[in-house]
Amino acid sequence: MISPNEGSESAASSVHVPDIVAKVFDPGGWLQTALSLEHRPEQNAMATAVSRSMARDQALIFEAGTGVGKSLAYLIPGIIHSIESKRPAVISSNTIALQEQIQQKDLPICRKLFQAIPELNAYADFKSTLLVGKGNYLCPTRLGNAIANKTELFPNDELEELQRIAGWSQLTKSGLRQELNPTPNWDVWEMVNAEGSACNRKNCSPDTCHYQRARAEMRKAQVVIVNHSLLFALLNAGGLSPNAKGILLPDDFLVIDEAHTTAEVATEHFGARISSYGLDRQLKSLFNPKRKSGIVRKFAHQKQLQTIIDAQEASQEFFGYLAATRLEKRPIARISEQDWCEPTIVSPLKAVVEVMDSILAKVEDGAMHDELKDQRNRVHSSYAGIRRFIALAEDDHVHWLERSGRRNQIVTLRTAPIDIAPYLKEALFSKEISVTLTSATLSIAQNMEPFQRKVGALAEEAFRVESPFDYEKNTRIYIASDIPAPSKEDARLAMDALIDYIDYCVENVSGGSLVLFTSYTDLRKAGDTLETKFAKAGRPFFAQGQGLSRSEMSQGFRDAGNGVLFGTDSFWTGVDVPGPALSQVIVTRLPFDVPTHPITEAKAERIKENGGNPFGELTLPEALVKFRQGIGRLIRKKDDRGIITVLDSRILQKSYGRQFLQSLPKSKFIRMNRDDRDDRFCDIEEIPPAQRNRPR
Repeated sequence: MISPNEGSESAASSVHVPDIVAKVFDPGGWLQTALSLEHRPEQNAMATAVSRSMARDQALIFEAGTGVGKSLAYLIPGIIHSIESKRPAVISSNTIALQEQIQQKDLPICRKLFQAIPELNAYADFKSTLLVGKGNYLCPTRLGNAIANKTELFPNDELEELQRIAGWSQLTKSGLRQELNPTPNWDVWEMVNAEGSACNRKNCSPDTCHYQRARAEMRKAQVVIVNHSLLFALLNAGGLSPNAKGILLPDDFLVIDEAHTTAEVATEHFGARISSYGLDRQLKSLFNPKRKSGIVRKFAHQKQLQTIIDAQEASQEFFGYLAATRLEKRPIARISEQDWCEPTIVSPLKAVVEVMDSILAKVEDGAMHDELKDQRNRVHSSYAGIRRFIALAEDDHVHWLERSGRRNQIVTLRTAPIDIAPYLKEALFSKEISVTLTSATLSIAQNMEPFQRKVGALAEEAFRVESPFDYEKNTRIYIASDIPAPSKEDARLAMDALIDYIDYCVENVSGGSLVLFTSYTDLRKAGDTLETKFAKAGRPFFAQGQGLSRSEMSQGFRDAGNGVLFGTDSFWTGVDVPGPALSQVIVTRLPFDVPTHPITEAKAERIKENGGNPFGELTLPEALVKFRQGIGRLIRKKDDRGIITVLDSRILQKSYGRQFLQSLPKSKFIRMNRDDRDDRFCDIEEIPPAQRNRPR
């Protein structure tokens, strides 16, 4: 991970930022006069609220419908406030796509505006930087240490890779792993990246070290862009010292975009994760008996090396036992009973920590001492974490085991908070610092309170504005009323009807169709049946599981113009395909998560214990947000037009269906069945001209 910056100094300013922001966003304001951008009342309302919360160092929850232009509504106030207060603005997003949009599109617009208006010229030279984890950077100190000790650290087959990295180090300007092609061998990269304690300001200079240079640039930046995973990983690792003011960086203020994912991502990172693979790598980095290599090889005597070997064998036996007894028939197993296993791994790991302490006492201060200390601390962290896991020490956490990897041989111990709200309240909302959470989908039936409760922000201000897009004119919504509800008895019949409808709807829309599934099994069955037919019709077909990455699939679909994309969970959010390349979104099933994951089970149990209804308080709200995200993929700009097709008749038949209908972007929809769909369903191009969107 990358460490927070230091020495930031805030300053009082005589400039009232909300007044400047009003001149930018008001009707006839500088956005219109200087950049010819249309005035959006919703954007104006958001920018006003954001600038006030920043000026008052208050939290703000703001739902901004698609098309509001929320990025500019927080970036422009954020940059001005950062420069006036001499405090960094941290902007966190959940997707790479939004990070790229902010860097490549939105920040240049901000700079262009500041350059065009004399009253804003003082803000035109703002600096921005992208924050990535320490492990992505090459560290010259650790590289030099690895080269000096290469015979002890690496077997012969890895020395060539070390030399390749060393040659690249003389050419690279960023030092980022992503720049090295092919991707470096992880065993070697792990010994030369900046993650280790040896990469510090004592050993490394910004003149030579890529990570230290990145830190120096970050300390000068007004805008620091980060992703949610790194944000919450850093906060869980301790963040700033208890007495320091700030969330992530000293005296900073924070904007979390795509905030609908906040609770889920934070839950992932506010727990523990210890894998058999990771622990094996830790121990073998100390000493690998097969390769006769490792960082302690030249410092340890034979008895100490044997202690490390014993711990490796104990680790294999411990995790092997868990795989055979707890994960033999299923990939995930919740642990809730005390004394659930023998702690056979604990003593061997403690012995390794003691060996490392003994070695450290004999090694002089310097880069190698820092390296050994870092390795010692990692093993101690695993020792303490496993000990606490076995004891089920965190009462407010759920504990479970997972089996993963290509051959399902990796066993991982996992914990996570059952209720993330208290953790987020402490980390984000208890410090009297401006924190803005925004997304297009935070409310449920226009009510923001469920989201506020979920993230520990019930006491904070919350606002929402609708999308400025004209959904009444630019969309048609169809709901199939005759598809059997999914059940074991009618599974075959329901699947056949689903495939028939997908085929029909895709065939009758000339642009691209995004088909959203809740089950990979359903996706694969539909894809196997329809792929050949799509190909014969000249419709490029993209589906998860065919070897392409999410970004490659999205780009191919975007370029095709009339493609068909079958996606599951990750495609319900973050896909941005404007224009006719996405003319239809088909929702195959209402996106209810199956409540079998340990986190979901534990949350449901907690709700029941408190006298609540898990479906109404947990399952349904999460499904509604996901549903809104999915159908929100359709209209991405003002002149987009398209069709939303829902192929789950429960939306019409069940009492909860009313809430899904209220989540649609317009109240009017068209029912259809297989007998009358030829008369009702039409291509978007067939919408009468009177209903088409006209320029405003």
